[in-house]
Amino acid sequence: MLTPEQYRQKMQQRQRVQAERLAQCTEKGLVIVHTGEGKGKTTAALGMVLRSLGHGYRVAVIQFIKGAWCPAERTVLSQWSPQLVWHALGEGFTWETQDRERDRRCAQHAWAVACDYFQNPDYYLTVLDEVNVALKLGYLDIDPVLQDLSRKPPQTHVVLTGRGAPPELIDYADLVTEMTLRKHPFRSQGIKAQAGIEY
Repeated sequence: MLTPEQYRQKMQQRQRVQAERLAQCTEKGLVIVHTGEGKGKTTAALGMVLRSLGHGYRVAVIQFIKGAWCPAERTVLSQWSPQLVWHALGEGFTWETQDRERDRRCAQHAWAVACDYFQNPDYYLTVLDEVNVALKLGYLDIDPVLQDLSRKPPQTHVVLTGRGAPPELIDYADLVTEMTLRKHPFRSQGIKAQAGIEY
């Protein structure tokens, strides 16, 4: 165990190293991917929405799949209008819509709307909720998506959520977090989604 003086010296060294690292860093708008089988992808993105709103930035949320229902987060965050815009442009889970061509058209329309926001320098953060699912299912093609992302202003942040993010997007992104499912009450105990927890 370190003595108090050894600990102080160790922390001073860490402080110097950290200060040197920060002095060499820059800022830029990030492409952030939240993917994986676990819960929390949209929730993590909405945490960034709250942070950005708290700093006074303008934010857009575009929902690609979940648009058929109004999540509680949308209700709470509506008080931030017009600083926050929220577009629910999907029509629900694909097993409910059962119309691939209609789902594809909805996703392409949502992408066009999303581009208007994340290519606009007035918006600091744009969340593309469940867009990874639209990519995985082939409703959107990855090459045009990456081309459009490359046109975002230098200080604009874009978060892409959903399972199954394609490898090309993962390679392109600046930050990728994969949520890992260890246990889920629906699968293990037959407990359905509940207000305040899943929606």
